[in-house]
Amino acid sequence: MATFPVTDATFDSEVRNSDLPVVLDFWAEWCGPCRQIGPALEELSEHYEGRVRIAKVNVDENPQVAAAMGIRGIPALFVVKDGKIVANKVGAAPKAALQSWIDASI
Repeated sequence: MATFPVTDATFDSEVRNSDLPVVLDFWAEWCGPCRQIGPALEELSEHYEGRVRIAKVNVDENPQVAAAMGIRGIPALFVVKDGKIVANKVGAAPKAALQSWIDASI
């Protein structure tokens, strides 16, 4: 399983109603740090397959979700579990740090 896109239209069904915890990555094409952590998140999506879903939200294409989540800087990461935000992190980090953060949040 790879990361999957979430849009304004699919946010509730894909994230709030997910049976598994969801890591949300708010990003944009023009954001260098966002592109930097992208490959690590792809690898982590394989590592957590069946336990955690990793979703990407393009802030330029999905302004409603970005506004609702109060996104002010990207990359912005959130862990949503049982429909509630349980952790958030702003900025790029190495794969090991992202994995530790996810482990501590789920």
